Amino acid sequence: MISQLCNEVFDRAISDYHQFDDIDHAVNNPYPPQALEHLLYAKNWIDTAQWHMEDVVRNPSIDPVEGLGWKRRIDAQNQIRTDMVEFIDSYFLQQYKEITALPDARINTESPAWAIDRLSILALKIHHMREEAERFDADEAHREACSGKLAVLLQQRQDLSQSIDELLEDIAAGRKYMKVYKQMKMYNDPNLNPVLYKQA
Repeated sequence: MISQLCNEVFDRAISDYHQFDDIDHAVNNPYPPQALEHLLYAKNWIDTAQWHMEDVVRNPSIDPVEGLGWKRRIDAQNQIRTDMVEFIDSYFLQQYKEITALPDARINTESPAWAIDRLSILALKIHHMREEAERFDADEAHREACSGKLAVLLQQRQDLSQSIDELLEDIAAGRKYMKVYKQMKMYNDPNLNPVLYKQA
């Protein structure tokens, strides 16, 4: 099942990142470049780094200039994340290019890679909520509350994993078909963001 592979790779990437816990640490992707695992590992590393950027920028004591620098870096990272999702969807398009959709085939509300993107973020939520549930310096009420949230997140991962596998089974059987829609983000484009092009 693809979802099991995703979850295993995401957990490995998160564990590898936290050996260093450094946003700028070089990525040492352990999987062959042409493998789906390589894409998944790279995707989750991007997400993990961005997760920690979001933590930094929310420091109420951060210098405003430094905070703006982090915000711009997060925007750039988010564009990289979006590009990676579209790249993973291109992988699936290639995988299923020989499949002929049935006459009554339907398109899904989201593509496989965007569902996998949510699974990657969910892996991060689970990792960090588990940390909170096991925090020795927090009180029992905090740990219990976080344990309850962790149980919900684990159920969400189970449900989302099943949905991803069913979607890919439907695509493979021709019951559904997929398209890759570019996100076409406008705020980073100097030709599309009016604040930017009015200054030119």
